[in-house]
Amino acid sequence: MSGHSKWVNIRIKKGKMDSLRGKAFTRLAKEIIAAARAGGGDPNSNLRLRNALLKAREASMPQDNIKRNIMRGTGELEGTQYEEITYEGYGPAGVAVMVQCFTDNRNRTAPEVRSVFRAAGGNMGETGCVSYLFDHKGIILVPKAGVDEDTVMMAALEAGAEDVKTEGEEHYEIITAPHDVYLVKEALDKAGIPVDEAEARMIPQTTVTLTGKDAQQVIKLIDILEENDDVQNVYSNVDIPDEELAHL
Repeated sequence: MSGHSKWVNIRIKKGKMDSLRGKAFTRLAKEIIAAARAGGGDPNSNLRLRNALLKAREASMPQDNIKRNIMRGTGELEGTQYEEITYEGYGPAGVAVMVQCFTDNRNRTAPEVRSVFRAAGGNMGETGCVSYLFDHKGIILVPKAGVDEDTVMMAALEAGAEDVKTEGEEHYEIITAPHDVYLVKEALDKAGIPVDEAEARMIPQTTVTLTGKDAQQVIKLIDILEENDDVQNVYSNVDIPDEELAHL
């Protein structure tokens, strides 16, 4: 990846939608259900669930809601069952796009996602058509302000991180295996090191730099995809310069 700033830029875009309380709660609820179904309802042994609960509490999700979602995931409580599906395709200018969904009806979700790709001048492809262009990694962002580089590097590497990048202006970027991201974050928390972002995600091996109309069309594609209630995350290999993104 050309630099962590582009990851932050995409997160800024996603934050616009997640700021809507109801939509954020829906996505958090689905993540809790999926985490509990995959690894059980005990957050002490299920790191994915523990992280989902942390995000839910940060968003002020009521405790009763959290408990019900865990029980739905473990099967103790009846309710809508979701499956995780990832759709792949190409956006404007050949940008690779991966769309991670939690849906209770793939016959509804697939046509909706396909329609968004077509409207943006792209197309949804077959499974595997762009996933080979991405690596599944854990990413942790630690703010540089007031945090010593050697301290961060030692704590992260001792906890099992694969790499620590320091070239960014605002953050240290810690790379982990996807299943280790929450373990490394916990180690940083115990060491008193602040963390701004921590999650497993798809990281592009190379990026496509876009400006002008192409950049605008890709941002519009990502925005519209994220408006869909079934969509949890959108990943792409687009690289939009900070000055261009600010202008757009």
